[in-house]
Amino acid sequence: MKAIVYHKYGSSKVLKLQEVDIPKVGDDEVLLKVHVVAINPFDWHMMRGTPYFMRLQTGLFKPKNSRLGNDLSGRIEAVGKNVTEFQRGEEVFGGSNGALSEYVCASPNALIQKLSNLTFEQAAALPVAGLTALQGLRDKGQLQPGQKVLIHGASGGVGTFAVQIAKSFGAEVTGVCSTRNVELIRSIGADHVIDYSQEDFTRSGLRYDLIFDAVGDHTLLELRRVLEPGGRLVMVGGGKLGRLGLGFLINLLETLVLSLFVSQKLSVMVAKRKKTDLATLNELVAAGRITPVIDRSYSISETADAIKYLETGRARGKIVITL
Repeated sequence: MKAIVYHKYGSSKVLKLQEVDIPKVGDDEVLLKVHVVAINPFDWHMMRGTPYFMRLQTGLFKPKNSRLGNDLSGRIEAVGKNVTEFQRGEEVFGGSNGALSEYVCASPNALIQKLSNLTFEQAAALPVAGLTALQGLRDKGQLQPGQKVLIHGASGGVGTFAVQIAKSFGAEVTGVCSTRNVELIRSIGADHVIDYSQEDFTRSGLRYDLIFDAVGDHTLLELRRVLEPGGRLVMVGGGKLGRLGLGFLINLLETLVLSLFVSQKLSVMVAKRKKTDLATLNELVAAGRITPVIDRSYSISETADAIKYLETGRARGKIVITL
């Protein structure tokens, strides 16, 4: 089978399309025929081995795991003898390491059945970005109906889900994006849209009950200035990571310390893969409350180009790779 493989850290040039063996399904696994993979910033961080502290787990000088990709959708080809939840032929989506390959083994706990009215592209786009938005708003943000919510980075993979999920929860939603994405953010439900090239939302004088920051280009002081005294700030991934990851570490430390002395609730979050939350996303799609936004679709032979585009930070919604 064909798979994307990399044996050293670096730019997208290190990615190679190679023939590898089809994995053998374990007793507690299923074997998937992968149809579509959605890529995330985590993928290019893994590829580059940055921030450097990641290498304590992924390999100091070269990657321990030579495979890339996680979010996927596909069809079950075989099931292990202990698996009763799924059957051969079922269409599913979820996650598995090394997803950028024609076949991959996955845990049933990381998968959920795909709705018939959801395309494979849309299903693959849901897991990491959708879970980040859902858990950030509902759990960390404790979003309530009627609250004023600002989504900074509204046009990205996470942001497009955050706008729709916040709206579905009954919030008054303001999205922050670039000029070219203003109409897109309006079209997915935002009540108000701020073009950051024309206006700095941290100097608007308006206040919000919840700020969901998926960009990380403002200081805590600037963000707190437009947050209600008892409001909540949720920062996704801790801001600009850089090679050393100092941005993340500084944000995390500053958030933890400052939270002890102010009435506002400040947090940095990374999504956790939960099957129950994948089911919640499925329900929101079925109810017509969220629709994955797909920017571009690439073939597996164009994976390097897809990653290069993702790294520009200009993607509108999700980028998917078809197999």
